[in-house]
Amino acid sequence: MCGIVGFTGEHQAAPILLDGLAKLEYRGYDSAGIAVRDGDADVEVIKAKGRLKVLAEKTNDGETVKGTCGIGHTRWATHGEPSENNAHPHKSDDGNVVAVHNGIIENYQELKDKLVRKGYTFYSETDTEVAVKLVDYYYKKYEGTPVDAINHALVRIRGSYALAMMFKDYPEEIFAARKDSPMIIGIADGEIYVASDVPAILKYTRNVYYIGNLEFAKLTPGEAHFYDLNGDEIEKQTTEIKWDAEAAEKAGFEHFMMKEIHEQPKAVQDTLNSVIKDGKIDLSSVEITEDEIKSFEQIYIVACGSAWHVGMAAQYVLEDMADIPVRVELASEFRYRKVTINQKALVIVISQSGETADTLAALRLAKEKGISTHWQLSMWLAVALPVKQTKCSTLLQARKSLLPRRRHTAHSW
Repeated sequence: MCGIVGFTGEHQAAPILLDGLAKLEYRGYDSAGIAVRDGDADVEVIKAKGRLKVLAEKTNDGETVKGTCGIGHTRWATHGEPSENNAHPHKSDDGNVVAVHNGIIENYQELKDKLVRKGYTFYSETDTEVAVKLVDYYYKKYEGTPVDAINHALVRIRGSYALAMMFKDYPEEIFAARKDSPMIIGIADGEIYVASDVPAILKYTRNVYYIGNLEFAKLTPGEAHFYDLNGDEIEKQTTEIKWDAEAAEKAGFEHFMMKEIHEQPKAVQDTLNSVIKDGKIDLSSVEITEDEIKSFEQIYIVACGSAWHVGMAAQYVLEDMADIPVRVELASEFRYRKVTINQKALVIVISQSGETADTLAALRLAKEKGISTHWQLSMWLAVALPVKQTKCSTLLQARKSLLPRRRHTAHSW
């Protein structure tokens, strides 16, 4: 996963972008970059390999980069090695479109081959550059607006993405889009903020828009307009962030992992207290009744990576305490092989970040098998359950605290 930030308003953008990226460095530290535009001038792109401090030193903490509109990125490499060339932002051949991206474009090679036949060249090994040039292609082909170009491009992309884009013909504007990767839009005092995660913008505003899956936004200073992939505008209301930003900080520890190891007792206690009322366990808030719990004949835990190890630990606990068979499945295997699910089973999907592609696909597969989901993603524990007559599900807000997380994701979207 990678970290994305964006800003358009009255203040200088670069220091705000670097400050936001510092809050998101847990999401990636292979390389970092910013793209800043000063009015109608050409966009200035600055990138650096390594941790964010290299970019900060290169730009004197953003002071040498002038402009009030910009986007930034901190990278965890997936397609292409860690390098300045592969670092974001990426731009089209003529600089018409500049963008940063978090996610994985599964059909990027197919799209890249088509763009090469159309005359595009590629300087990096990333899937992001493909997305940038795909948007540029449709912008020029139909001679329309960025909204039209983004609409045409995104329906052809398979995979996950959170994109923040700038167009040469539209100064002081940022266009944002997402599918299966987090993104929020903050607004305050005639200025707009974009981020992968809330901590990046809490210093500036607590009023945010949550951009939905398969939606995109046109952002100008102080205004946000949202659209679906048909290009139809969507009305949204802001949400006030009420939790304390200190939860996303290191709290005096040298590393986030050390903080998380030491905070495990409190995390477990908070989790238990969230479902204990008057000394008894009450799961009414997660919409699981006592009769439904008693009807389960088996539990499936689906996850990847360190989350899978959490599932393995949970298997021993659940089988010992609940006397019920538990199977722990790798999400990639669950996704691609034929799985026969007991209709009286509970399917638990665990994601550390809430963004794991195979895990999200496994959750969608469970839904396709007749298990619908009601979920409010907050990095935690997704639970889908079938009921005899009416199918329902929930997201059990339980912090994945059995093992320390590799990276800090205190508050996801």
